[in-house]
Amino acid sequence: MKSNGRIVVITGASKGIGKAAAAAFSQYGDRVYDLSRRGETTENAIHIPCDVTDEAMCNAAVETVLQCEGRIDVLILNAGFGISGPIETTETDAMKKQFDVCLFGAIRVLKAALPSLRESKGHVLFTSSVAAVTPIPYQAFYSAAKAAINSVVMALRNELKGTGVRVAAVLPGDVKTDFTAMREKNPVNETLYPNEVKSVAKMEHDEQHGMPPDRIAKRFLKLSLQRNPKPFCSVGLAYSAVLILIKLLPARFANWVLGKMYA
Repeated sequence: MKSNGRIVVITGASKGIGKAAAAAFSQYGDRVYDLSRRGETTENAIHIPCDVTDEAMCNAAVETVLQCEGRIDVLILNAGFGISGPIETTETDAMKKQFDVCLFGAIRVLKAALPSLRESKGHVLFTSSVAAVTPIPYQAFYSAAKAAINSVVMALRNELKGTGVRVAAVLPGDVKTDFTAMREKNPVNETLYPNEVKSVAKMEHDEQHGMPPDRIAKRFLKLSLQRNPKPFCSVGLAYSAVLILIKLLPARFANWVLGKMYA
Protein backbone atom coordinates (compact mmCIF):
# COMPACT_ATOMS: atom_id res chain seq x y z
CA MET A 1 0.00 0.00 0.00
CA LYS A 2 1.37 3.38 -0.96
CA SER A 3 1.98 5.92 1.76
CA ASN A 4 -0.11 9.06 2.19
CA GLY A 5 2.97 10.79 3.64
CA ARG A 6 6.19 11.67 1.89
CA ILE A 7 8.54 9.03 0.54
CA VAL A 8 11.96 9.44 2.11
CA VAL A 9 15.10 7.58 1.06
CA ILE A 10 18.09 7.61 3.40
CA THR A 11 21.43 6.00 2.66
CA GLY A 12 23.12 4.49 5.69
CA ALA A 13 19.99 4.55 7.85
CA SER A 14 20.81 1.35 9.73
CA LYS A 15 22.86 3.20 12.36
CA GLY A 16 24.00 6.55 13.68
CA ILE A 17 22.68 9.77 12.17
CA GLY A 18 20.85 7.89 9.42
CA LYS A 19 18.98 5.70 11.90
CA ALA A 20 18.01 8.73 13.97
CA ALA A 21 16.81 10.49 10.81
CA ALA A 22 14.69 7.47 9.86
CA ALA A 23 13.01 7.63 13.27
CA ALA A 24 12.39 11.37 13.03
CA PHE A 25 10.84 11.23 9.56
CA SER A 26 8.80 8.12 10.37
CA GLN A 27 7.39 9.76 13.49
CA TYR A 28 6.49 12.78 11.36
CA GLY A 29 4.35 10.48 9.21
CA ASP A 30 6.64 9.80 6.26
CA ARG A 31 7.46 6.40 4.81
CA VAL A 32 11.20 5.82 5.03
CA TYR A 33 13.47 3.54 3.02
CA ASP A 34 16.90 2.62 4.36
CA LEU A 35 19.51 1.93 1.68
CA SER A 36 22.43 0.27 3.46
CA ARG A 37 24.68 -2.76 3.29
CA ARG A 38 23.75 -4.26 6.62
CA GLY A 39 20.40 -3.47 8.11
CA GLU A 40 16.89 -4.73 8.61
CA THR A 41 13.38 -3.48 8.22
CA THR A 42 12.18 -1.79 11.41
CA GLU A 43 9.12 0.13 12.51
CA ASN A 44 10.84 3.27 11.22
CA ALA A 45 12.31 2.19 7.89
CA ILE A 46 12.03 -0.41 5.14
CA HIS A 47 15.47 -1.82 4.45
CA ILE A 48 16.75 -2.32 0.90
CA PRO A 49 20.24 -3.84 0.60
CA CYS A 50 22.54 -1.33 -1.11
CA ASP A 51 26.29 -0.85 -1.24
CA VAL A 52 26.76 2.73 -2.43
CA THR A 53 30.06 1.76 -4.09
CA ASP A 54 28.10 -0.53 -6.47
CA GLU A 55 26.32 1.46 -9.17
CA ALA A 56 24.07 -1.42 -10.20
CA MET A 57 22.90 -1.89 -6.60
CA CYS A 58 22.22 1.84 -6.27
CA ASN A 59 20.13 1.87 -9.43
CA ALA A 60 18.25 -1.28 -8.39
CA ALA A 61 17.54 0.02 -4.89
CA VAL A 62 16.10 3.29 -6.17
CA GLU A 63 14.07 1.41 -8.77
CA THR A 64 12.64 -0.80 -6.03
CA VAL A 65 11.45 2.29 -4.13
CA LEU A 66 9.89 3.71 -7.28
CA GLN A 67 8.13 0.44 -8.08
CA CYS A 68 6.68 0.35 -4.56
CA GLU A 69 5.83 4.03 -4.14
CA GLY A 70 5.94 5.71 -7.53
CA ARG A 71 7.98 8.66 -6.31
CA ILE A 72 10.72 9.97 -4.01
CA ASP A 73 10.12 13.20 -2.11
CA VAL A 74 13.21 13.46 0.09
CA LEU A 75 16.65 11.95 -0.49
CA ILE A 76 19.17 12.03 2.36
CA LEU A 77 22.68 11.09 1.26
CA ASN A 78 24.21 10.06 4.54
CA ALA A 79 26.24 6.85 4.07
CA GLY A 80 29.86 7.26 5.04
CA PHE A 81 32.79 6.25 7.20
CA GLY A 82 36.13 7.74 8.20
CA ILE A 83 39.80 6.94 7.92
CA SER A 84 42.65 8.45 9.89
CA GLY A 85 46.39 8.74 9.42
CA PRO A 86 48.97 11.09 7.96
CA ILE A 87 48.70 11.98 4.29
CA GLU A 88 52.20 10.64 3.69
CA THR A 89 51.56 7.13 5.00
CA THR A 90 47.94 6.62 3.91
CA GLU A 91 47.65 3.94 1.23
CA THR A 92 46.15 4.98 -2.10
CA ASP A 93 43.46 2.29 -1.84
CA ALA A 94 42.35 3.74 1.51
CA MET A 95 42.10 7.22 0.00
CA LYS A 96 40.05 5.87 -2.89
CA LYS A 97 37.72 3.96 -0.57
CA GLN A 98 37.10 7.11 1.47
CA PHE A 99 36.01 9.06 -1.60
CA ASP A 100 34.17 6.12 -3.15
CA VAL A 101 31.83 5.82 -0.18
CA CYS A 102 31.45 9.42 1.00
CA LEU A 103 31.46 11.26 -2.34
CA PHE A 104 30.91 8.96 -5.30
CA GLY A 105 28.48 6.78 -3.36
CA ALA A 106 26.28 9.81 -2.76
CA ILE A 107 26.48 10.78 -6.42
CA ARG A 108 25.49 7.28 -7.59
CA VAL A 109 22.28 7.30 -5.57
CA LEU A 110 21.60 10.94 -6.46
CA LYS A 111 21.81 10.25 -10.19
CA ALA A 112 19.41 7.33 -9.89
CA ALA A 113 16.88 9.33 -7.88
CA LEU A 114 17.01 12.72 -9.62
CA PRO A 115 14.41 12.03 -12.34
CA SER A 116 11.84 11.24 -9.64
CA LEU A 117 12.93 14.18 -7.48
CA ARG A 118 12.36 16.52 -10.43
CA GLU A 119 8.80 15.27 -10.73
CA SER A 120 8.11 15.61 -7.00
CA LYS A 121 10.09 18.86 -6.66
CA GLY A 122 11.73 17.17 -3.74
CA HIS A 123 14.67 17.75 -1.41
CA VAL A 124 18.23 16.43 -1.72
CA LEU A 125 20.01 16.63 1.62
CA PHE A 126 23.63 15.66 2.21
CA THR A 127 25.47 14.77 5.40
CA SER A 128 28.62 16.87 5.23
CA SER A 129 30.79 17.80 8.23
CA VAL A 130 32.28 20.77 10.03
CA ALA A 131 35.56 19.08 9.02
CA ALA A 132 34.76 20.09 5.44
CA VAL A 133 35.63 23.68 6.32
CA THR A 134 38.07 22.97 9.18
CA PRO A 135 40.41 20.30 7.76
CA ILE A 136 41.54 18.09 10.62
CA PRO A 137 45.13 16.80 10.84
CA TYR A 138 45.35 13.04 10.40
CA GLN A 139 41.86 13.04 8.90
CA ALA A 140 42.71 14.87 5.70
CA PHE A 141 40.91 12.56 3.29
CA TYR A 142 37.67 12.51 5.27
CA SER A 143 37.83 16.31 5.43
CA ALA A 144 38.56 16.47 1.69
CA ALA A 145 35.68 14.15 0.80
CA LYS A 146 33.26 16.27 2.81
CA ALA A 147 34.66 19.47 1.28
CA ALA A 148 33.93 17.92 -2.10
CA ILE A 149 30.36 17.28 -0.97
CA ASN A 150 30.03 20.99 -0.18
CA SER A 151 31.22 21.86 -3.68
CA VAL A 152 28.70 19.43 -5.17
CA VAL A 153 25.91 21.05 -3.14
CA MET A 154 26.71 24.53 -4.46
CA ALA A 155 27.07 23.38 -8.06
CA LEU A 156 23.93 21.25 -7.88
CA ARG A 157 21.84 24.13 -6.58
CA ASN A 158 22.67 26.09 -9.72
CA GLU A 159 22.37 23.14 -12.08
CA LEU A 160 18.90 22.31 -10.75
CA LYS A 161 17.72 25.92 -10.58
CA GLY A 162 14.18 26.18 -11.94
CA THR A 163 13.38 22.49 -11.46
CA GLY A 164 11.93 22.87 -7.99
CA VAL A 165 14.46 20.47 -6.47
CA ARG A 166 15.91 21.85 -3.23
CA VAL A 167 19.52 21.00 -2.28
CA ALA A 168 21.25 21.51 1.07
CA ALA A 169 23.72 19.94 3.49
CA VAL A 170 23.98 19.56 7.24
CA LEU A 171 27.48 19.93 8.68
CA PRO A 172 27.54 18.01 11.97
CA GLY A 173 30.28 18.58 14.50
CA ASP A 174 31.03 15.96 17.14
CA VAL A 175 28.22 13.41 17.33
CA LYS A 176 28.17 10.34 19.55
CA THR A 177 27.67 7.35 17.24
CA ASP A 178 29.47 4.15 16.29
CA PHE A 179 31.16 6.13 13.50
CA THR A 180 34.10 6.47 15.90
CA ALA A 181 34.52 2.73 16.37
CA MET A 182 34.21 2.12 12.63
CA ARG A 183 37.02 4.53 11.71
CA GLU A 184 39.75 2.75 9.73
CA LYS A 185 43.17 3.69 11.05
CA ASN A 186 46.29 3.57 8.95
CA PRO A 187 49.48 2.19 10.53
CA VAL A 188 51.02 4.58 13.03
CA ASN A 189 54.57 5.87 12.50
CA GLU A 190 55.45 7.60 15.77
CA THR A 191 58.92 8.46 14.52
CA LEU A 192 57.60 10.55 11.66
CA TYR A 193 54.42 11.75 13.36
CA PRO A 194 54.76 11.70 17.15
CA ASN A 195 51.52 13.64 17.64
CA GLU A 196 49.28 11.32 15.61
CA VAL A 197 48.10 9.00 18.37
CA LYS A 198 47.33 11.87 20.74
CA SER A 199 45.57 13.83 18.01
CA VAL A 200 43.30 10.97 16.92
CA ALA A 201 42.56 10.09 20.55
CA LYS A 202 41.45 13.68 21.24
CA MET A 203 39.26 13.68 18.15
CA GLU A 204 37.62 10.40 19.18
CA HIS A 205 37.13 11.61 22.75
CA ASP A 206 35.34 14.69 21.43
CA GLU A 207 33.12 12.52 19.22
CA GLN A 208 32.13 10.20 22.04
CA HIS A 209 31.24 13.18 24.21
CA GLY A 210 29.38 14.89 21.39
CA MET A 211 25.70 15.55 20.82
CA PRO A 212 23.19 12.73 20.25
CA PRO A 213 22.40 11.95 16.59
CA ASP A 214 18.72 12.81 16.99
CA ARG A 215 19.67 16.50 17.07
CA ILE A 216 21.09 16.17 13.56
CA ALA A 217 18.03 14.19 12.52
CA LYS A 218 15.73 17.00 13.64
CA ARG A 219 17.71 19.46 11.51
CA PHE A 220 17.28 17.21 8.46
CA LEU A 221 13.54 17.10 9.10
CA LYS A 222 13.38 20.88 9.42
CA LEU A 223 15.31 21.38 6.17
CA SER A 224 13.01 18.95 4.35
CA LEU A 225 10.05 21.18 5.18
CA GLN A 226 11.63 24.41 3.93
CA ARG A 227 10.85 25.74 0.48
CA ASN A 228 14.21 27.48 0.16
CA PRO A 229 16.75 25.99 2.60
CA LYS A 230 20.17 27.55 3.04
CA PRO A 231 22.96 25.59 1.34
CA PHE A 232 24.73 24.76 4.62
CA CYS A 233 23.88 24.62 8.28
CA SER A 234 25.22 23.02 11.41
CA VAL A 235 23.65 22.16 14.75
CA GLY A 236 24.56 23.91 17.99
CA LEU A 237 25.77 27.45 18.58
CA ALA A 238 29.44 26.48 18.86
CA TYR A 239 29.57 24.75 15.49
CA SER A 240 27.48 27.43 13.79
CA ALA A 241 29.94 29.98 15.16
CA VAL A 242 32.85 27.96 13.78
CA LEU A 243 31.35 28.08 10.29
CA ILE A 244 31.06 31.85 10.52
CA LEU A 245 34.50 32.43 12.05
CA ILE A 246 36.30 30.26 9.52
CA LYS A 247 35.06 32.63 6.81
CA LEU A 248 36.21 35.71 8.69
CA LEU A 249 39.57 34.67 10.12
CA PRO A 250 42.75 34.76 8.03
CA ALA A 251 43.44 31.25 6.74
CA ARG A 252 46.86 31.06 8.37
CA PHE A 253 45.47 31.96 11.79
CA ALA A 254 42.50 29.61 11.48
CA ASN A 255 44.81 26.75 10.55
CA TRP A 256 47.10 27.60 13.48
CA VAL A 257 44.13 27.24 15.83
CA LEU A 258 43.27 23.85 14.34
CA GLY A 259 46.87 22.79 14.78
CA LYS A 260 46.73 23.77 18.45
CA MET A 261 43.60 21.70 18.88
CA TYR A 262 44.52 18.57 16.95
CA ALA A 263 48.24 18.53 16.12
